Amino acid sequence: MPTIPPYLSEPFVLTDDQIRSFRENGFIKIKNVLPPELLEHLDQTITREVIRLNTQHLPLAERDTYGKAFLQVMNIWKQSEPAKEIVFSRRLAQIAADLMGVSGVRLYHDQALYKEAGGGHTPWHADQYYWPLATDKTVTVWIPLQATPLEMGPLEFSAKSHAMNTGRNLEISDESEAMLGEKLAEAGFEHVVEPFDAGEVSFHSGWLYHRAGANRSGAMRKVMTMIYMDKNMILKNPENSNQLDDWNAWCPGAKVGEVVNTPLNPVLYEKAGLVFSD
Repeated sequence: MPTIPPYLSEPFVLTDDQIRSFRENGFIKIKNVLPPELLEHLDQTITREVIRLNTQHLPLAERDTYGKAFLQVMNIWKQSEPAKEIVFSRRLAQIAADLMGVSGVRLYHDQALYKEAGGGHTPWHADQYYWPLATDKTVTVWIPLQATPLEMGPLEFSAKSHAMNTGRNLEISDESEAMLGEKLAEAGFEHVVEPFDAGEVSFHSGWLYHRAGANRSGAMRKVMTMIYMDKNMILKNPENSNQLDDWNAWCPGAKVGEVVNTPLNPVLYEKAGLVFSD
């Protein structure tokens, strides 16, 4: 087996059926993306940084629904060179590009989502509500750093719901949990709730509705995520205050109507043998 950092650049071959499933359903779970040695490296590296960088110190009982859902640490790659090696993984970025059918991907940002023992549910939501991005060529990789049984609160998906426009004006909240839960059920979208094996990861599109259950286990549910966007993604005029905040936080200096090409949004993968331009 290659040493760990080079392994992060090793290609991963998707089947036509996997690509077709992702585009139809808006998400896919893929087993054996991370071998045990690599998963252990991710766990040690990311957990060390979450402990160091976490700023949430209120007891669970004193937090709101969002605060109870997880400890959240963002853009860890700017704080740690070992974490940067993980976030810049060509292997994972290549999978994202192939699933979306684009010639290359940029980083939007990374975030660790650590759901504490006893941590609450993550309400139904679609991530792209928060993003001032002009197209739906976005995808998030969700990387559990341990096997994640149902009692730990794995990510849940509403299959094919990226086609539903209802609720796209809702931020993550108790309101989104209630309203979207009802609307998704009425529309007949399949609610997929499954455990994750060690080394299994998922990719979901920006407009796919998803949630996670409470962590009923006695251990931390440790997850790392990266958000990818088409290499040629255009910044749009923000449509809500959250999108304005995201512009300032994750792509400062980008200009409306132009490619989101800032130092915080590097190209992580592009297909060999092609010429790209912004």
